[in-house]
Amino acid sequence: MAVEVIFLFVLALIWIIFATVEDIRTREIANWLNFSLVIFALGFRFFYSLFELGSMNFFYQGLIGYGIFFVLGNLFYYGKMFAGGDAKLMESLGAIIPIYNNFYSNLELFFYFILLFLFVGAIYGFLVSAFYGIKNFSRLRKEFKVQLDKHRQNIIIALVFASLFLIIGFFYSMFFYLGLFVFILPYFYLYVKSVDEACMIKNVSPSKLTLGDWLYEDVKIGRKKVKATWDGLTLEDIELLKNKEKVLIRYGVQFAPVFLISFILLFVTVQFGFSFSFFSAFGF
Repeated sequence: MAVEVIFLFVLALIWIIFATVEDIRTREIANWLNFSLVIFALGFRFFYSLFELGSMNFFYQGLIGYGIFFVLGNLFYYGKMFAGGDAKLMESLGAIIPIYNNFYSNLELFFYFILLFLFVGAIYGFLVSAFYGIKNFSRLRKEFKVQLDKHRQNIIIALVFASLFLIIGFFYSMFFYLGLFVFILPYFYLYVKSVDEACMIKNVSPSKLTLGDWLYEDVKIGRKKVKATWDGLTLEDIELLKNKEKVLIRYGVQFAPVFLISFILLFVTVQFGFSFSFFSAFGF
């Protein structure tokens, strides 16, 4: 592995470890941490390209990577899968991950990292939700019954389709697996929703509110209303809420550990020379 690649991976690893610690400790990732990683990564790429490589391609690949991950980070953010800090951390990794001179090779690396991230994220999310579910089992059980009654009609519709797919599956095996998936999906959704409602909503003193916290519901204060938005609380919102005794806050799962695990797996994969062949199948 080339020296410049090792430097970028070690740089990113140190930053992601700091981000993970901060996310676990404070439930947020500071903007300066994410922005400084981008600046250091692109700055290193620029000067290394200029003085060592004699070509700016190494720098350009970093810019392209940052642009692609900037779009991905915003898609995850506005799709309400990421909080702001997670989205910015995703964007900053775009300046790190492209290590090849060929655009399509880097694109395959991006694709592989996203697959890794989604796979690790699914396992991590399930384990965390299981931990909270076991810890708050009595509340979870009550909430699951509430959600079951609330979505009973949708579940019946899903079960009808699942039964049809299972019957067709006796003739075409692919539909059998599809039927199992459709059968399990609504119950998995209700479980995740129940964990969210029963375990991730807390009554918090206004003195403990932090920038970006998510309100569970709109709060009316006199003639003003503090709205529960995906962007979270602003400093002005927190100032207004100081007059309240308690505030309902929705806490999300800290996702920085997923970045750390996925990035380490990517590093190990690259170190052992894994061959990416997604686009080569199309003749690129």
